[in-house]
Amino acid sequence: MPADHRKLGRELDIFDSDPLIGAGLPFWLPAGAAARHEVECYLYELERRAGYQHVHSPPMGKRRMYELSGHWENFSADMFPPMALGEDELVLRPSLCPHHALVFGARQRSYRDLPLRIAELGGQYRAERSGVLGGLTRVRSMWLNDAHIFCPLPEVAEEVAGVLALMRQAHAALGISASSYQLSLRGDGGKYAGDDAQWALGESLLREALDAAGVAYEAAAGEAAFYGPKIDVQIADPAGRESTLATIQIDLHQPARFGLSYRTASGAKEAPVMVHRSLAGSLERLFAVLLETHGGAFPVWYAPVQVVALPVGEAERDAAAAFRRRAVDAGLRAEVDDDGSLAARIRAAAGRKIPYVAVIGAREAAEGQVALRLRDGRRLPAMGAAEAVALIGEVAHARTVDLLV
Repeated sequence: MPADHRKLGRELDIFDSDPLIGAGLPFWLPAGAAARHEVECYLYELERRAGYQHVHSPPMGKRRMYELSGHWENFSADMFPPMALGEDELVLRPSLCPHHALVFGARQRSYRDLPLRIAELGGQYRAERSGVLGGLTRVRSMWLNDAHIFCPLPEVAEEVAGVLALMRQAHAALGISASSYQLSLRGDGGKYAGDDAQWALGESLLREALDAAGVAYEAAAGEAAFYGPKIDVQIADPAGRESTLATIQIDLHQPARFGLSYRTASGAKEAPVMVHRSLAGSLERLFAVLLETHGGAFPVWYAPVQVVALPVGEAERDAAAAFRRRAVDAGLRAEVDDDGSLAARIRAAAGRKIPYVAVIGAREAAEGQVALRLRDGRRLPAMGAAEAVALIGEVAHARTVDLLV
């Protein structure tokens, strides 16, 4: 039977929930927070190196902002009710894009500023019905790895191709891969903003980018965002069920609604195209996928605990503590377990999916060594503590799914 992230998440102390907080509002436990933080830092740095500038924006705004963006008209059924505050009505945001439109509009922009890539790991909130909530896959509060690229029309295909390449890089490091790509288009029913010309242009831009990247895809009518067509990157779980993890969306609607413009080389004003993209979707859904894909045995670089030191007896406790300190000082997440029989502690480490167990007996302690056992059952010859720490650090730095490089 395929792994269930809800069961694994609780067994491995990744997340939990409580009726006092409410349905669809999971909280992250220490192990989950450690893994999540590592993934957050990786995505931040990947984006920074790709030319993104990071911002922070508040998780709410006036109802008027969402009326202007089109969310209130087309998406209000999925939004929480407004909160009255004096003469204002504040709304928890269902997405970050209106805030990023205002970030663009906060300064005068020139063609020299473009493409402007604005990124944020931000909270957003959806009023999901109780019947559809489940684990981390469908929640009411989520943290989205989000970004918006503002660029001239002729640069859209190139930017989308760059995003597709960045997605592949991120997914490879996380140990997952796309199972299929879907071009999501308007359907006959539903609410959609903009005119036919905008939609036709957006669709042609995405088709051009997918074709240029050599990506096979299927078109799906009725799956577009209300403001434009999108590419949905599908990930399959161990049972073969697909879900959307990452997206790229073309938006010609919101720049016009917010009056966004930049000065061209000739001094004229033009509206930018707004490309919405998320490399890994919400961290909640991402970790549901990661838990089930890896069966809880995360790659070394974001494993909550990367190595646990096991002293054979009382006499080796100091050596185990020293090894742990060396590992922590080297940037690794390490623990000591000295409670119970050695066999029981080895089984406990296996149950927690810890990549490396460093066993320290009398000989290892006397010679400043450890005997490494790998999560997959392999055992390495005794080696110096510094060498073992360096080995684990090298694997973590490589961001590989393997336990040795």
